[in-house]
Amino acid sequence: MGMNIIYIILGTLAFAICAPVLGCLLAGVDRKISARMQGRVGPVLLQPYYDVRKLLGKENASVNATEGVYVTCALVFTLLAGGIFVSGGNLLMSVFVVALSALFFIMAAYSTRSPYAEIGAARETLQVMAYEPMVLFMAVGVYMALGSFNVATLTWAAAPIITDTWAIFVGFLFVLTIKLRKSPFDLSYSHHAHQELVKGITTEMSGSTLAKVEVMHWCENILFLGWVAMFFVWSNPLSWVLAIAVALAVYFLEIWIDNNFARVKWQLLLKSAWIVAIVLGGVNIAVLAYW
Repeated sequence: MGMNIIYIILGTLAFAICAPVLGCLLAGVDRKISARMQGRVGPVLLQPYYDVRKLLGKENASVNATEGVYVTCALVFTLLAGGIFVSGGNLLMSVFVVALSALFFIMAAYSTRSPYAEIGAARETLQVMAYEPMVLFMAVGVYMALGSFNVATLTWAAAPIITDTWAIFVGFLFVLTIKLRKSPFDLSYSHHAHQELVKGITTEMSGSTLAKVEVMHWCENILFLGWVAMFFVWSNPLSWVLAIAVALAVYFLEIWIDNNFARVKWQLLLKSAWIVAIVLGGVNIAVLAYW
């Protein structure tokens, strides 16, 4: 137990250092590819870094001190979830900690008492309700394929778990669009200028608080792509190359979807995510349990 805690602490520190850097570069690539898809040149690769640095230099105009505390807690729990995952720890615990981070983010918006932020928080809550069942099915599927929730077990597997959990993987890709805040499921908060709620859940956030939100999103993106990659890791060391390639291909697919699909209403978001979870996740788990 003591060694596990040490590994998690070291993993969290490593994730806190590497994830923001990789996430920033990924956000820059996202903007660049999106611009080219729209026939524009786009910003420089490090524009997300320049934006966050500028936010850190601005005065914090938050309506209360509670908002900043909630956002800080959300960032800390995101880093902890990433640390649990990269240290080879319990995948289910990582999923629960990410959910706790989302809860703090929602509370931060509600604490402002702004009508735009509150509507954004309500939509964020709906998004959590939509994707969480499929994410839990993913964790259960990994357990049934490996016999353990520990991510480190993947490196001992004789074959990638995608061979047993391909339906769960497809279902997870569907809800990944929600978790990455990509259109057509960017209801609560959008990185583009088409949000009718001003900036949705982050409307009242500014300065260092908004900078922490951006860094949190960078770290979330790296963690979620790590979840994608784990489906392709097994005892062969070359599998890491395959896993990273698949994760990058999936992110490119998400960018393409983001630029080619109009946003849907929350009713369709909730129904479609639950149908996918029940059909793909439920059936795959039933096959693993009784096949």
